[in-house]
Amino acid sequence: MIKWHYTFALTICGIAELDTYCNHKVTHLLSLADPEWIEAGVVGAFAPDRRLALRFHDIIEPRPARLAPDREDIVRLLAFARELLPGDHLLVHCHAGISRSTAAAALILAQAEPARPAPDVLQRVTELRPSAWPNLRMLELGDALLGRGGEIPTAARLVYRRALARDPAFADLIIANGRGREISAALSSPALA
Repeated sequence: MIKWHYTFALTICGIAELDTYCNHKVTHLLSLADPEWIEAGVVGAFAPDRRLALRFHDIIEPRPARLAPDREDIVRLLAFARELLPGDHLLVHCHAGISRSTAAAALILAQAEPARPAPDVLQRVTELRPSAWPNLRMLELGDALLGRGGEIPTAARLVYRRALARDPAFADLIIANGRGREISAALSSPALA
């Protein structure tokens, strides 16, 4: 078992789970959703200094009429996470709790423990959220900001490969959403033991 040293609690969920998880002593909320999403009532219950709402689509390449995550979004996300104190509980949500939220969680953990190898960080994220498929663009932007030399996106390849081993049909959904580069990354990762 890996001993972690970050001092805050971290939970990942989707919109449908917000009411459930917000009742578990959550102190901070990171909300990652499409630009057109109207905030649920529970989101507004957090004080402005204890919540951050970032609005972009769950895409990894620029697309017409779609807003991709950009460097400034990740700068804001990491700055927000740096303010967490011992005993705080951060809830990170996106639409389904699979892609944007798990990418954000990975970057937050990588920042909190800079000496921790990226495979350990991604493993922790999949322990927190077994359905994880972290948004590759967010990982690439965050990896660059954290000076990790590409290790976070590289480590994500195994997460993708394991997800496809569980559900091969998921690849069709990912490709249909313009995220074929993530499938290529999965296929370029080492074979599963």
